[in-house]
Amino acid sequence: MFLTIITFLVVLSLLVFVHEFGHFWTARKLGLKPREFGFGFKPRAIGIYKSTDGTWKKVKGSKEVKDAADTIYSLNWLPLGGFVELGEDEEAGDDPNHFANKKPWERTLILLAGVTMNMILAFVLISVGYMIGLPQVIDDLDSNANILSEQIQVVSVSENSPAENAGLTVGDIILSVNGNFLENTDSLEKYAHENIGQELNYFIERGGEQFEEKIMPVMREETGRGGIGIGIVETGIVKYSFFTSIWKGAQTTVDLTGAILGAFYGLLKNIFTGHGVGADVAGPVGIAILTGQVARMGFVYILQFAAMLSINLAIINVLPFPALDGGRVLFIIIEKIKGSPVKREIEGMFHYIGFALLMLLVLVVTFKDVARYGDAFKGLIEKIVG
Repeated sequence: MFLTIITFLVVLSLLVFVHEFGHFWTARKLGLKPREFGFGFKPRAIGIYKSTDGTWKKVKGSKEVKDAADTIYSLNWLPLGGFVELGEDEEAGDDPNHFANKKPWERTLILLAGVTMNMILAFVLISVGYMIGLPQVIDDLDSNANILSEQIQVVSVSENSPAENAGLTVGDIILSVNGNFLENTDSLEKYAHENIGQELNYFIERGGEQFEEKIMPVMREETGRGGIGIGIVETGIVKYSFFTSIWKGAQTTVDLTGAILGAFYGLLKNIFTGHGVGADVAGPVGIAILTGQVARMGFVYILQFAAMLSINLAIINVLPFPALDGGRVLFIIIEKIKGSPVKREIEGMFHYIGFALLMLLVLVVTFKDVARYGDAFKGLIEKIVG
């Protein structure tokens, strides 16, 4: 459980810090001097800054710094990513170093830099993963692929099926059936069909742990063949050469982005048509539980999981919704259309409302997480406080 907590904090901190670094780096390149750039969230533990007399000074705690001539670089007590203070919600005045006094295209670049960095991070993680080997479906791979550890993996479980009743879940690996190591999906499906009505011992691996389940194949109406109600694919650890890994990393990042955009479209469609948040949406609790499961599977799985979370974070932040980066860009677009900035108070009100709605959504999803992962969540809390 300690591994779960550490992995969750490291992954979350990496994604958020890289996002905020994108804002910070771009702001600096465009001539801004952000007030503070910190690792972790406040309260501040310690910081350094260049003072008005040209010397570097140290500041402990959260006391106000009045003689800073440049950005304060801080280390903060809550190790969850980072932040950059651009002062975008404050009165700009005539300060040329203020975010609001920059040209619209410059402000847009700064706001979208975090999203861009998350996409770059996903690309880097996937590319590195391909260099050391990533889990992947091995159908239709090109000749450059080096495939290791081939296995049969569950990708779907039908409702009210023998597999569901036995507790099989998506991601389970079928090692053998009745002691027979079946080499591909065709042989496994054939074996189940030939043993309709016979109780079979399925040897399963899940999250690095192995166990047996007794499952009886039945005639499946949807296929007209015997089976236990699972969809299966052949997977393996796939490696590529250095340059091929970079190309495949870019290709996979684009493919994953398309798939996640499709999932977000379905989610938003359900919300606005009154169907609510689906059960497959994971919030903070769900992500913590999933991180623990992924951590037990190995380092390459963490890379893959972190890359997917990074793309998710990028897509969420680019949405034109108040309080998000995309929402702030939307107000810049409105400013260009009407020829003058939206009043700071009005824009701030929209961002506060947007933030409140986002927090409400987080609470709803968290409630669903606790209901869905109740036992695992209880175990996690007991390990933390006990």
